[in-house]
This record gives sequence, C-alpha cells and structure tokens, in this order.
Amino acid sequence: MAETKRPSAEEIILYDKDPKTKIATITFNRPEYLNAPTAAARLRYSDLLYQAGVDDQVKVVVIRGVGEDLGSGADLPEFMELQNDEDTGPRLGEFRIPPGTVEYPPQGTYRRGASVGAWYASPQSGIRTLQDFKKISILEVKGYCYGWHFYQAADADLVISSDDALFGHPSFRYYGWGPRMWWWTQMMGIRKFQEMVYTGRPFTAAEMYECNFLNSVVSRDELEDEVSRYALACARNRPTDTVFQQKMFFEVFKQFQGEYLGSLLGSTFESLGGAAARDEDEFDMHAGLDSGLAGAVKDNDSKFPPEWRLSKSGRAKVKAQKTKAEKTATKKTKKKK
Repeated sequence: MAETKRPSAEEIILYDKDPKTKIATITFNRPEYLNAPTAAARLRYSDLLYQAGVDDQVKVVVIRGVGEDLGSGADLPEFMELQNDEDTGPRLGEFRIPPGTVEYPPQGTYRRGASVGAWYASPQSGIRTLQDFKKISILEVKGYCYGWHFYQAADADLVISSDDALFGHPSFRYYGWGPRMWWWTQMMGIRKFQEMVYTGRPFTAAEMYECNFLNSVVSRDELEDEVSRYALACARNRPTDTVFQQKMFFEVFKQFQGEYLGSLLGSTFESLGGAAARDEDEFDMHAGLDSGLAGAVKDNDSKFPPEWRLSKSGRAKVKAQKTKAEKTATKKTKKKK
C-alpha cells in the first residue's frame, strides 16, 4: 500500500519550556486535520513527557491545541492503513521495533489486533503516558475533545475548558470500546459514563463539570488566561520534589482503584471487539473507509438527534431551531398583548 504523506512528528507535536517559570508547553499542531496525531506523533508525545519528567527545569506541563479544537482523536485512516497493510514496517515502527527485525502476527490472528491493544496499556505508547507523568499536567480544552485527546483529559491532573467544548469518544458510536474506559468510569461516575457509552453522545463542558471531570469552565476568550493562572499558581506553590511526592501519593491511590488493571482489561475487550457480529444496517467502519469515511460518518451521525451528534455543525441545527422557535413564541406573545 502506498504510504500517505503526512506531517512529521516534530511538526505535529511542538514543545517549548521556560526555565524561569518551570512551565513547559506541548502543542498539538495539525489544525487542518483536527490535531490528529499520527503513530509517530504519539511516540514523540510520550518521549517529551518522559523527558519533561526528568528535566529539573520543568515543574508544570501545559497541553493545548492550535486552532479551534484540542483534537478529535488519532489519525484513523493511518490506523486502518497500519492494521491492514501487509508491509508491517510502519506498524513495527509504532512498537519502536526496527523494520525487518521481527515478524508481525498475520491477518486473521487474535494477536495481530491484541498486540496493539496491549501496547496501548504501556506508557511508552503515548496512550496512557500522562497517567505516569510525575509532575503537574494541565490540559487546555476547546472545541472537540474526542478519542485520543479525551484520553489526555482523563489522565491530566487539571483540566480547564472553554464552555463550547465537547467530550467523548467516537468509538462508542463506531466500535464500542476505548483503552481508558476504566479510568473514565472512575472520573465521571458509572451512571453518567454508562450514558455516554450506550448513547454514544458527546457531553458538553457544563455536563462534564457537573461530573467533577473539569476544574474550570470559562468562555473561549478567557481560556488562555485561565490556564496561565492555574499554571503559574502550580509552578509557584511547593518545590518540585514535593510535587513528585504528591504525585506518588495520587499514583498509589489510582492503582488502588485499579487504573492499570483497567488499561489491561480495556485492551482485552477492545481486541475482541472486531469479532462482535454487527446488527443489520449498523455502521461498518471498514466499509466506511473504503467508500469515504467522512461521508459515511456524516450519514451515520444524521440518524441521531441533533443535540446528540458528534459534529459541531450537526449540533448547530438544534440551536438554530430553538432560536427560531423562541422568536416565533415572542412574536405570538406580542400579538396577544
């Protein structure tokens, strides 16, 4: 299969640090593709967090995205290419294995998909890396916070969001599983997370704040200042050694809650998900990729109520309808008077 030309990992994941404030910034820089990271970009993200964890000039890491959104998840077309391509060199690269050194499990084996699921439970993969980060992490959320970016929202220490943000995982509509489900359940509470899983609908910032998932919700124009306020307060508070000790305390608590066990369990069920029989007329991800994923996803999204759709444009219709209804009601009231 011909390799699709994509930006380099260094172009997609930017890094900067200020030794004076001890605040570093990781920026997702692929706005034309909703900041979707490639496999290589996720590895760079993992490496940067590991380095920042060791770096004595860093106490706080702020994570944000360029453009209108934090991000809508990983590069799905690339993921499917890697899964289906018989040239396993790129796939081995995601495992940090040089091409040609090992033979990857063939099509039709459980291990072909399960190896990826198990890899996602490792902090080296860039999936749950933030969970193991021993300094303070602050996530700045705006617009879409879906899929892989939603993983970061659960694993960050503090999450500051604009009031127009949407949270969730498209997988609940198109596949049924996500690697961080155990920890999402812990963070959101089982009742509300079950609603997200079973309906597949994204939650608004206001709903996520009610779930105690967010620390602060502000308007879009106040977001950067709010994140800066939190970052400076964290950087100026206790020494880095104390922060490391605090993170160890919270890590013990998370493991008592089964965080890593949940990653392993999630990877097992996600690996089995491909064997689940589809209901009649259910969305087929593989067929969607063949026929044009964007169009297929849009068609499937239209089957749901506007306020439960994944796309912002689809959800905007219900707002327009409400505005029109309110104007009509106002006119009728004025006529009665």
